[in-house]
Amino acid sequence: MSKSTENFRITNPIHFLALGFGSGLLPKAPGTYGTLAAIPLYLLLAPASVTTYVAIVIIMSIAGIYICGKAAEDAGVPDHGAIVWDEIVGFLITMFLVPLTWQSLVVGFILFRIFDIFKPWPISYVDKNLHGGLGIMVDDILAGLAALACMHLIF
Repeated sequence: MSKSTENFRITNPIHFLALGFGSGLLPKAPGTYGTLAAIPLYLLLAPASVTTYVAIVIIMSIAGIYICGKAAEDAGVPDHGAIVWDEIVGFLITMFLVPLTWQSLVVGFILFRIFDIFKPWPISYVDKNLHGGLGIMVDDILAGLAALACMHLIF
């Protein structure tokens, strides 16, 4: 484990979730791996009712404020790159009410990553000015909403 990840314990349930089931510890582009880790969760949620899907995403978002904040605190880094729970939630938002096809998965993945990486305004503003677990979550929620809007225009 590199020095920057030495305070993470995959056996700690909070860290396990924050690290996207371990995907955030993969070398290079942890956010991309975290988004990939969201795909199986999306495939499980896609057939759910709208109410169930929304409820689960809201619960994951609220829990994510604590999960990401606690993991960042334990790591001693305000928004450690290995923390990817926010990417998982952002991708689930991106795919809300989008028809499930391999094309929609690919386009949703790419759009979410673009908004998450480049952080156009207001995502960049939130990323710079909101801190802790809330800040970690909200910029990816906004990226997910921006990608969702594009997805609904495309599909």
